[in-house]
Formats: sequence, C-alpha cells, structure tokens
Amino acid sequence: MPEARKRPCTICRRWFRPDPRVGSRQRACGNPDCQTAGRQKTQANWRSRNPGYSIAWRIDQRAAQPEAPEPLRLPAPLNQLPWDVAKDQFGSQGSDFIGIMGALMVRAAKDQIRLYLADPKAVPGTLPPLPQKTSPDLPHTRIQPPDHAPGVSPARTQMGTLASPRAAPPAPSAGVAG
Repeated sequence: MPEARKRPCTICRRWFRPDPRVGSRQRACGNPDCQTAGRQKTQANWRSRNPGYSIAWRIDQRAAQPEAPEPLRLPAPLNQLPWDVAKDQFGSQGSDFIGIMGALMVRAAKDQIRLYLADPKAVPGTLPPLPQKTSPDLPHTRIQPPDHAPGVSPARTQMGTLASPRAAPPAPSAGVAG
C-alpha cells in the first residue's frame, strides 16, 4: 500500500501522516485528545441522525431483564399514575413506551406554556398581534390596522373619546326662571 500523504488534523489543525492501515479515511492525528474529540464528534453526528435509537435500546434492555426492573423515574404529574396497572395491561415495554411518550408530551407542553408567560404590564385579556402579511399573493393573512383588536368592531371610537357626541346644553326656556 502506498504511503499516505500528510494532511491537517480536523481537530487541532496540525499536519500528520495517516496510519497506513487507515489511509485516507483517518481525519484526526494520533494525539489521544484529538482521537477522543473525533470519536465524540462522530458519535454525536450518529445520534443526531438516529434520535430514537437510544430510547428504543433502553426499552428493549429493560424488557429483556429477567426480574422486574425498577419503575421509570417520570416528571411530576406522571409519577402519580398507577404504572403497575399499566405494566399488567400493556407489559413492561408498553408501559415504558407510554411513560416516555408522556414525559415528552409534558416537556413539550411546558415549552409551549413558557412562550406565553404573564406580562404584568400588559392589559389583561389582550392577544398577541396577528402576523402581518408577508406577500401580496397570500390570501390567508390580512393586514389589520393597529387600532383593531380581535373581537372588537373596527368602527369603535378611539380611547379617550366619548361614544356619542356631547349634546349642547339645553337652551333656557323663555319666561321660566331657573
């Protein structure tokens, strides 16, 4: 096998000569820190391409245990459910799957709720503004004037003005003392 040409390490950027057994596939130099960093990078890339693998592997490992595994540690509302009944009904794999799915749903709901935290300075009952139209060709959105709130008539009067014009004071009647 011909000797491989020198190349820069993808981690430390120093030039190195690849191991002849690995050849052009070697991306990191022989430094143990670079080898560890390269391995971590490769493993993280694989995990990002296969996101459900680790959860499925853990569920399979728990199901393969000869004795009953300890119950899953779940977040607050889910830890109060009768998981022993779920295990009897669905088996250990089924109950583990339901528990993990429930935990993901709780986490997603908390993330969504966090977006709508209360603003103490805002007027109660107001909604966030509607999205503005980004293209004239999109009929599903419309531009709303800034004084138009959802559920309020666009013909309403401005704040600080009276709903009906003030009537002139009544004219004094002739001959009547008042």
